[in-house]
Amino acid sequence: MREKEYDISAPDDEIFEDLNDLGAFRTGGRTEKEIEDDYSDKVNFVEENLWSKVQRVGKKISFAKDIKALYAYMKDPNVSWYRKAIVIMGLVYFISPIDTIPDIAPLIGYLDDLGVIAAVVKFLGSELVPYYDARYRR
Repeated sequence: MREKEYDISAPDDEIFEDLNDLGAFRTGGRTEKEIEDDYSDKVNFVEENLWSKVQRVGKKISFAKDIKALYAYMKDPNVSWYRKAIVIMGLVYFISPIDTIPDIAPLIGYLDDLGVIAAVVKFLGSELVPYYDARYRR
């Protein structure tokens, strides 16, 4: 199978400067406004539902501090939108009642949520450290 060749018009750091650069990606025929609205809808979903889920399951999970750090990262106006989008999708998966492993399953119900959150934390690496509560930083 032959790979498609793509012309890169800008270095990686500049590709995602703003939504006007999305022409290089498949957007499913959606306009810039539709993409921005979808992003805003997901942010609103996280803000409306995250804390009720954390209150409900916070004592059952060991990664609540990571959830709080990711939320703080998402709210930071200095973080680029595409990095926030990664965090938002991880948090939406955590909040969503439809999981690979249902949350009501004893002992293993939160393993898939842990995996998604751990992957996002690993992806962000040391960039996320300042967003943790001071008692968790090393």
